[in-house]
Amino acid sequence: MSAPAPTRQRPDGQEQFLANRPMLHALAYRMLGSVHDAEDVVQDAYLRWAAQDAETIENPAAFLTTVATRLCLDRLRSAAAKREVYVGPWLPEPLPTGTTGSSKYTDPASTVALRESASIGMLLLLERLSPAERAVFVLREAFDVPYPQIADIVDYSPESCRQLHRRARQKVSSTTKRSRTADRPADPVRDRRLVESFLAAAEGGDLESLKALFREDVVVLTDGGGKVSAARNPIYGMQNAARLYAKVFPRRFVGSKITYTSYNHAPALLVERPRVTFAYIFDIDDEGLIANIYMIANPDKLTHLKPAA
Repeated sequence: MSAPAPTRQRPDGQEQFLANRPMLHALAYRMLGSVHDAEDVVQDAYLRWAAQDAETIENPAAFLTTVATRLCLDRLRSAAAKREVYVGPWLPEPLPTGTTGSSKYTDPASTVALRESASIGMLLLLERLSPAERAVFVLREAFDVPYPQIADIVDYSPESCRQLHRRARQKVSSTTKRSRTADRPADPVRDRRLVESFLAAAEGGDLESLKALFREDVVVLTDGGGKVSAARNPIYGMQNAARLYAKVFPRRFVGSKITYTSYNHAPALLVERPRVTFAYIFDIDDEGLIANIYMIANPDKLTHLKPAA
């Protein structure tokens, strides 16, 4: 008589949670725009998961997605008041997606839609949505969750979720996208060459070379949160942006260590003096010109970034 085939044991509760952890962090970051808040949501989700009997949960991923999304909704509703009194432009925390930074926070995006949903430009557009619209949009667009499951998560009917998704897409698409389009693959070699050309021109105070790298309608947003010196209003236009960097870089960044990396699936520069003090993230358009520059200097938003290797 042949021996019975070995039965595959079901993973224990901790293994199941760890298997879903990258997805939970990716979801929470897209909902909140904060690496630290996303980590808190993941930890809270684990506590609720640990309080359950994992053997009774048929679909761990669905259960954890529901828990994490509802935790994010609670945080989004309380975050609105804080954003109203934030000093200067608010920008999301940089999400490491390159080789520089803590792998603990590295985004697991494997599809174009998932990468695009973590871009700074998209996260800023999502700020215009209500919490429910944002939840439905992220779940549907980034994670392709079916409407019946979304309805269970946000406690709306499937038809209401379809309407929320439609409304959210209209709000997002009503703003012209100035950065790389989702259907065009990234060109890492060209992106790096462009950003390094920007750095060389800025360090040399070369106004004309900077202007040649920018779109005519380039926008610069700087987030200091009132804790460091930073522009409190957006800087518009090629001429103004070029003047800013030609003036600031040669004087302000002498002796700094500046490393090329990737944040939010976009080319970026990490500046250390001697600790992490600035993160620059670049949007590059289809013509290979810089469309937006996001400078994050609020120290509270940079503590998760490790010094460059």
